[in-house]
Amino acid sequence: MGEELKLNDKLEKLKLENYKPLREIVFEYLREAILSGKLEPGQRLMEVQLAEQLGVSRTPVRETIRKLELEGLVVMIPRKGAYVADVSLKDIIDVLEIRSALEGLAASLAADRMSDEDIEKLEVISYEFKKSLEKQDTEGVIQRDVDFHDLIFKSTNNQKLIQINNSLREQVHRFRITYISDFDTSKALGEEHRQILESIIKRDSEGAMRHAMHHIENAQNFIIERFRRKK
Repeated sequence: MGEELKLNDKLEKLKLENYKPLREIVFEYLREAILSGKLEPGQRLMEVQLAEQLGVSRTPVRETIRKLELEGLVVMIPRKGAYVADVSLKDIIDVLEIRSALEGLAASLAADRMSDEDIEKLEVISYEFKKSLEKQDTEGVIQRDVDFHDLIFKSTNNQKLIQINNSLREQVHRFRITYISDFDTSKALGEEHRQILESIIKRDSEGAMRHAMHHIENAQNFIIERFRRKK
């Protein structure tokens, strides 16, 4: 597996908030560290080192590692300890194949069901995505991408579809960061958003489905190619 975490490497002491329990702060911080790549796949998570680095006791760190294991972001190796879950090429293909089908269905339904008010919101999100891209604001680009897709799913008014999509949220987010961090591909992503948006505005369900699936397939091809280059 990967190397052990070095103190003062990529993590920092937590800024405690009075209104949140400590265990929740630790969980959110380490979860985001995994999703953003600060803690890399295969990296060992040692309670003592993490607690010292974050400036907390071992108890919330231990609780967090257990919760992250339940989410599939951490794996426990017998007699070795906890590690950030690795991501295989098969994992990537499986998740993105499912996401392509879900996004296509959601866009198709949204083209029929999205309210005029939500279409206006989608246009604003698309504009904000473009502005974040121009400023090379990675966090802004990622958040606007999340907002864009979440609004499309919300507009389907299909709670089962929304729940299925939410169950993939964490795995998709790991791939989203890899894709969006490359600004050349993000420019293409913005154009693909525009095509989906225009299809929804026209109430073209078939076009919305086609563009949404093409959008995810492009992301899949990029991520798979980058994954192969790293191996």
